[in-house]
Formats: sequence, C-alpha cells, structure tokens
Amino acid sequence: MTLTVLLFASYADALGRRELDVQVGPGATVGDLVARIRAGGHDRLPPRPLVAVNQEYAAYDRVLATGDEVALIPPVAGG
Repeated sequence: MTLTVLLFASYADALGRRELDVQVGPGATVGDLVARIRAGGHDRLPPRPLVAVNQEYAAYDRVLATGDEVALIPPVAGG
C-alpha cells in the first residue's frame, strides 16, 4: 500500500518537500514506515521522530492501514 506522509517545519525543510508517498507492505507498522523513509535517502530525519496517525500520536508498533493519514511531527519549543 502507498501512504502519504505529511512533513512539517524543520522536517519539510530538511527533505525539501511537505509530503512523501511511501510504499509499505500489509501489516507494516509506524516503525517500519519510519525505517523505510530513512533508508530511502532521508536519513536527515532522527531515528525515532514523533508520529501521528489520523491526527493522534501513534506508537511505533501501531499497524498502518490503507487510507491512514500519517504525519511526522518535529520537536517544537515555546515559551
């Protein structure tokens, strides 16, 4: 299945785009997806960025499904 991964702020800047289409197999997890992105030449991402699936933070063992909205959330600072 192909998932569109949304990138924000510093991640979008580092990869030069706001979204990526990533091919993963059935039963792929969030961790599998992040590993696939990093292995695809996007190793500027940290090994374990914060991930949201369908607008909720997701654990790395969450299984992904067709149609899931995935976003990589960079660290933020505020004050």
